[in-house]
Amino acid sequence: MNTMTDTAALATAANGDEHIAPSFRDELLAAGLLIDTGENGLYGRSQVFEDVVDRLNAAITHLGADQDAEVLRFPPAMRRTDFEDSEYLKNFPDLAGTIHSFCGNDMGHRRLLQALDQAMIASDDDRSDEWMAQQKPTRVVLTPAACYPVYPVLARRGPLPAGGRTIDVLSYCFRHEPSLDPGRMQMFRQREYVRLGNAHEVMAFRQMWIERGSLLVSLLQLSVEVDLANDPFFGRGGKIVADSQRAQALKFELLIPVANPDSKTACLSFNYHMDHFGKIWKIACEDGTLAHTGCVGFGMERITLALFRHHGLDVKAWPDDVRALLWGDTATRVAQGMAQMQALAAAPGTGDGA
Repeated sequence: MNTMTDTAALATAANGDEHIAPSFRDELLAAGLLIDTGENGLYGRSQVFEDVVDRLNAAITHLGADQDAEVLRFPPAMRRTDFEDSEYLKNFPDLAGTIHSFCGNDMGHRRLLQALDQAMIASDDDRSDEWMAQQKPTRVVLTPAACYPVYPVLARRGPLPAGGRTIDVLSYCFRHEPSLDPGRMQMFRQREYVRLGNAHEVMAFRQMWIERGSLLVSLLQLSVEVDLANDPFFGRGGKIVADSQRAQALKFELLIPVANPDSKTACLSFNYHMDHFGKIWKIACEDGTLAHTGCVGFGMERITLALFRHHGLDVKAWPDDVRALLWGDTATRVAQGMAQMQALAAAPGTGDGA
């Protein structure tokens, strides 16, 4: 649906001619930080916005520098058969994005062109999609989460080495949930550290990253609230699955106000999949047991938006310590934060030192 149509609908719903304060999205567009494409949740990014994302990425790299992670980078698409095997469609069919292409002959192409000519006569919202009648699914689909291509790739390598593996992955992802909330984009980036190993290794990894993710957000001078969460499972049975996920404490999220100061957006997630992906792709540990997996996911756009929401749209006016972290000696700032966190945990009466 066209962005301007939704915006107009919101304005029409307002009472009379009462002045409506610009939304955070309006402010971002007016400042040129996001660029409106005319489609909800699909934005261009300015140089300033991308610079913040790049510097956040650098900080995350320093945060995980001791993890001996293998760096893998995938395009925002994955093999359709791997996607089918992942069981994503069982849980989130409404969010999935498939890739189709024209597979007809010359006569079919002529019909396509005729239908396209007819469609272009109408305005954006009223256009027919008849020209897509001969589009067929390709062998690739849009990646729903950065970690999804990792599991089948590692499965094809054979058993994990002793101690398992840690993967550093970054990708654009797609989820079909158009919204005027800038924190709910259809195309967005996830930076993830993915852990594969036994249950103890993966659980320890997740706890470590809850602490490190909270540290990063604190260094950025954003509010830190980690809460038990669940994924948005689809359908009538979705609540049962979600309740089970919460009961087993499989997912935590770090929440920060973004679009609306009265609500909070998940900017980081900390997930334990148990042996779900190990079973699907038959990923084995060195001793032959099924591998467990977990991941920490950084929503790169969401953290960036949170910075603009809390520190203002002019990055030059951000707090000195935040600017020093992002545009200064990032490695030293992160190392100092890590050392302070570890010292606090080891102090008598706290953490493991209790």
